[in-house]
Amino acid sequence: MTTRDVRGPDGRGADGALPRRRLLRMAGVGLGLVLAGAVTTACGPEEADASGGAGGAKPGGSGKGGGDAFTTPPAGTAPRALWQEATGVGSLGSDEVLAVVGNVVLVADDPLTARDLATGKKLWSLPGAAQPGARLIMGGDTLYLASGEYDGDLVGLDPATGKETWRSRLDGRYSQPRPIGADTERVYVIAGILEKDLSSRTNVIAAIDIRTGKAVWSEKRDTGTEESGLTSAVLGDRLVYTDHRENLTVRDTATGRQLWSKKISRSNFERIAVHDGAVFVADGRHLRSFALDDGAERWALQTEEFDTFNGPTVLDGVLYASDSAHALWAVDPATGKRRWHNQDLLEVSVPLQFAKVGDTLYGATEFDEDGGVQAYDARDGKLRWTFNDGTGAIDPWYVVSGGNRLAALHGRRLMALPAV
Repeated sequence: MTTRDVRGPDGRGADGALPRRRLLRMAGVGLGLVLAGAVTTACGPEEADASGGAGGAKPGGSGKGGGDAFTTPPAGTAPRALWQEATGVGSLGSDEVLAVVGNVVLVADDPLTARDLATGKKLWSLPGAAQPGARLIMGGDTLYLASGEYDGDLVGLDPATGKETWRSRLDGRYSQPRPIGADTERVYVIAGILEKDLSSRTNVIAAIDIRTGKAVWSEKRDTGTEESGLTSAVLGDRLVYTDHRENLTVRDTATGRQLWSKKISRSNFERIAVHDGAVFVADGRHLRSFALDDGAERWALQTEEFDTFNGPTVLDGVLYASDSAHALWAVDPATGKRRWHNQDLLEVSVPLQFAKVGDTLYGATEFDEDGGVQAYDARDGKLRWTFNDGTGAIDPWYVVSGGNRLAALHGRRLMALPAV
């Protein structure tokens, strides 16, 4: 492992081969786009005990229903699920198909459903409100979605009640606008441009003013650029996104002006992270940090030859990422210096998505029947337990924290775990 500090941008690192799980995800997302207008039907929970436990250990932990006191299980022993309910999402979701807002758990399903995180009780359900597997984009206290009526508008919902509190006024200007980010002033979308013959051969990145519901800027993308495969994030006055053409692009949120764009070797379906004026991307065998204002490379962290990094996450001022060598990294986002590096996970499916509560880092794995939700000591990276629902399904896992609980999604199951 090496880390280099860079004063200005330089060439790209070695390009890693696209791993099997990424090909599977691409196939899954593509299928999700095809089925976006279809109604899916929830099935009942399977009979397998959703109790988890690494290495077949009996599950431990406590906490019933809405209780707030949970017992920390012994090392190697996973807690029991507090509750579980059926969903219809399956493996078609994006990384943001699951969200927790206050005490409300949201799943981008049809119907769009909200449940109480403590009890699993259904709070509200809206048929046709969201495309199955859509990104759940929050801006302030509002959930923004493409209109389930496919009328070229966006809608804003109150997560607590499901009531519509906002709607755009785009007057049919765009074809199927989809939100890719939001803040307290604007919703940022990718949308097709409707031609006179009602076809759509080009697309735009646009910003919708929350006060008026109208577009305040719209920037046309290159002809042939696809609308899918875009990963995005908003930080302050910067909108950051990648695309299928392996570009990393940053725009000014107020004007839409492109500040900079550069090639990276692998971006499709990868998570990016933004923090403290920088964007962090997995670029083959490198983790790279770029200044949001001018694109200058701040640092690059290199893993072993022939290995590749997975998309990073920044939580509580620490950058976390796994790699194809089944190692887990904790890195100082300011300098690229590693805080710890757990290489003792060769027999474990490493996580690709992360959440954190206190001194515990939680990870969600992909495409592994023996994977699940994992708990790591955030101070040294040691694996404490793995929760698995026992279904044997290879669907990806998703995990989001909410207070002292975790919401987890796997296949057609939504469940809550104590954050212990």
